[in-house]
Amino acid sequence: MNLLKTLATVSSMTLLSRILGFVRDFVIARTFGAGALTDAFFVAFKLPNLLRRLFAEGAFSQAFVPVLGEYKNKRGSDETRQLVDRVLSLLLLVVLAVTAAGMAGASLLVYVSAPGFASDPEKFALTVQLTRITFPYILFMSLVALAGGVLNTWSRFAVPAFTPVLLNVSFILMALFAAPHFDPPILALAWAVFLGGALQLAFQLPALQRIGMLPRFSLNLHDEGVRRIFRLMAPAVLGVSVAQVSLLLNTVFASFLATGSVSWLYYADRLMEFPAGLLGAALGTVLLPSLAKYHAAERHDDYSQLLDWGLRLTFLLAAPAALALAILAVPLIVTLFHHGAFTATDVFMTRNALLAYSVGLLGLILVKVLAPGFYARQNIRTPVKIALLSLVVTQALNLVLIGWLQHAGLALSIGLAATLNASLLYIGLRRHAIYTPQPGWPLFYGRLALALAAMGAALWLTAGEASVWLDWRLSERLLRLALVVTFGVAVYFATLWVAGFRLRDFRRSAAE
Repeated sequence: MNLLKTLATVSSMTLLSRILGFVRDFVIARTFGAGALTDAFFVAFKLPNLLRRLFAEGAFSQAFVPVLGEYKNKRGSDETRQLVDRVLSLLLLVVLAVTAAGMAGASLLVYVSAPGFASDPEKFALTVQLTRITFPYILFMSLVALAGGVLNTWSRFAVPAFTPVLLNVSFILMALFAAPHFDPPILALAWAVFLGGALQLAFQLPALQRIGMLPRFSLNLHDEGVRRIFRLMAPAVLGVSVAQVSLLLNTVFASFLATGSVSWLYYADRLMEFPAGLLGAALGTVLLPSLAKYHAAERHDDYSQLLDWGLRLTFLLAAPAALALAILAVPLIVTLFHHGAFTATDVFMTRNALLAYSVGLLGLILVKVLAPGFYARQNIRTPVKIALLSLVVTQALNLVLIGWLQHAGLALSIGLAATLNASLLYIGLRRHAIYTPQPGWPLFYGRLALALAAMGAALWLTAGEASVWLDWRLSERLLRLALVVTFGVAVYFATLWVAGFRLRDFRRSAAE
């Protein structure tokens, strides 16, 4: 299997999800704007979304996939099937308990995550109600993560990559058609989260059935594989999810700032997550199963070369994305969100946060590529130590920057700490002789810098003044933005081609 083709498949599915995600945010911004109601919903949704990263896509997947790959490669199909059954059973019981506890303790959770809301009893009560509705999302997504881990190990990448589309569809339909039937209308978004989680789980079950891996309940707490996975998962909770923990703590700080601060950070984060998900999550998804197979087969050179391939693709694709977000911040925000209740002030406040996020985008994506280099070897301790240090640095930077930059300082602290995280992961991989750079990196950097300079100049000259975007109609914004982005992309890749980059240089086969 060609990994570049697989990456393109996963990224294209992720792109579809992200495009629908922007449609969803367009609908939410147009309907609800950025104010007390959206602040309440984004806080409520952030809690189960954080736990989704902690128990599902993050720590669980990073612990589960390497062990599952080992079973698939070295043990028979019966033992592998038994492992999946027993992991499902224990995961289901644990997450059911977490979900019940979260719904029962919603008031305490909201008070801890957004203490500034306590001064407004109505806003606080609404956030608690929204939290109780959205909290079962963690149950659905934990099971979705297990199903996705199995499918990815069997090289069925398309179904898990497409699955997030269903959440965005749920948001769009509920916001457009169901909101008027709720009091207050923002409740429709909470029920969209619940419905979207259920749809995602239902969508993956037929794919598991086709490969003969549809799990059955079979609880055995003493199973060796189950115990290994949950031992690996425990420390990985912080290691994988440090960025989400930082975002949650940022909400605590933002709840004391001007009304709308939580929403401005949310909309900026959504734009930043577009390339982060499209590149970082896709690369991590594609890399981890092959890295785990190389480690199990003790093919150390192939392991290092695959990491090198992932790093070069990251720089090649993430660096221009970060530069483009910074230069096109206002055009992107105006085109996507400046409608209805979303004001010009909201545009520039969101712009400030997006500029701050763009500083650390490359670091955020590199973490998602470098961390699997440890997790595929079932080494959790090293990235956890680094992640904890990054978390401490993030909060220290928050204290320093919030007074000067307000909500944008919170965004900048996450980006700077992510860059530190990526740097320390890289140093750790080199120090433990897990990764050795392949020849040609200095020339690679030189060519990349030339292409970035050309693209940056093209975008800067064609984007024009930020203020004029506010006066254009949506059709004019869309057309102008499409032309500017297309021109920037063409200049970037044309410069790379002239500098000597060729697509065939990045083809690589997956581990068998």
